[in-house]
Amino acid sequence: MIAFVITTIVCFITYLFLTTGSATADSDILGLWSQYEIIFGVVLSVISGVIARTIFVKESKRMANPAKWFIFLGYLVGPFFIGMAKANFDVAYRVITGKINPGIVRISPDLKTDLGITMLANSITLTPGTLTVDIDENKNDLYIHWINVKKEALEKKPVDCKYICGSFPKWIRRIAE
Repeated sequence: MIAFVITTIVCFITYLFLTTGSATADSDILGLWSQYEIIFGVVLSVISGVIARTIFVKESKRMANPAKWFIFLGYLVGPFFIGMAKANFDVAYRVITGKINPGIVRISPDLKTDLGITMLANSITLTPGTLTVDIDENKNDLYIHWINVKKEALEKKPVDCKYICGSFPKWIRRIAE
């Protein structure tokens, strides 16, 4: 029950944050949301809480800790944003010059939780030039399509995470494990 409540509250706060300022002048709450948006947000959050309660908050209830959310925001604003910006420039360079060497590689990030693996897979997929293709659930290895497979990265099997996702696993370990 606690997992459902925590997940629903986080979903509702996220919904409120994303819809701030979309109210009309005639029916608003605090000048930011309409009453219909609040009702829709509560319904949507309850549905999300039912669906995602076992993914978001497991037995340890680690993600109920507010400090983890501040670390998560630091990860998004810091390493993830910088990694995404660098990847955008790299992909733009490769598109202009045509210097690509695509391939699928396996990485072993040593993450133990489903939330950690999911966060890393999504971070990699959101970063231009990489795409998470598959996850080996037995070993928690990720198979990544990479736009420019480097020869020195292929010398080690599985490929070292630093070539593809930099410090992402270290940050995600602090958040989700």
